[in-house]
Amino acid sequence: MLIALEGIDGSGKSTVAERLVAALQQEGTKAILTREPGGTAIGEQIRMVLLGEESMSMLPVTEMLLFAAARAQLVGEVIKPALAQGLVVVTDRFSDSSLAYQWGARGLAKRDVSLIQELATGGLEPDLKILLDLPVDTALGRRMATAHDVNRLDREQVQFRTRVRDAYHSLVAEDPARWRVVNADRSEVDVWRDVWGTVVSEGLLAADAGSIAH
Repeated sequence: MLIALEGIDGSGKSTVAERLVAALQQEGTKAILTREPGGTAIGEQIRMVLLGEESMSMLPVTEMLLFAAARAQLVGEVIKPALAQGLVVVTDRFSDSSLAYQWGARGLAKRDVSLIQELATGGLEPDLKILLDLPVDTALGRRMATAHDVNRLDREQVQFRTRVRDAYHSLVAEDPARWRVVNADRSEVDVWRDVWGTVVSEGLLAADAGSIAH
């Protein structure tokens, strides 16, 4: 089972993903956490190139292909073997991030981005996609509050982030059965309760949500 956490930078995906894996493990579910770009030795090297501020001149198509390369390595080396063993895989971003960023924000053709993702993932789709949604200004404030962690994409203009968010909403509208949207413009506790409740309500595990919802 594959669960993907999606959203604009600053939406809290990484925190929620870590907490979700810990909660699943606490309930007796074998689960692992991974992230994009990264999650493998090769992917982490690609991540440094993608997010490094020395790569400010990177072309949109280069960006798309590098994200896809990291994703292909992650799927083949980590995700598919884990799924074959019956594990739950929680990933901090997956292929919808490329659609949101490279199609929605960069303006590349949606068909091209989709075809590259199909190649990179071998057609693998998450069983559940959770969009952590919040206003762009709020997300930007969160990201800039941790100056040591600011990367190349964080330097983009507000309009860029708005296009990313709008693209996510379009993706949700296209495939509502696979998506669940959580309002991330609240306290960490409230967001977590909704995420955990969503996972439980989807029947993805046999657990009492109230037991670890706090």
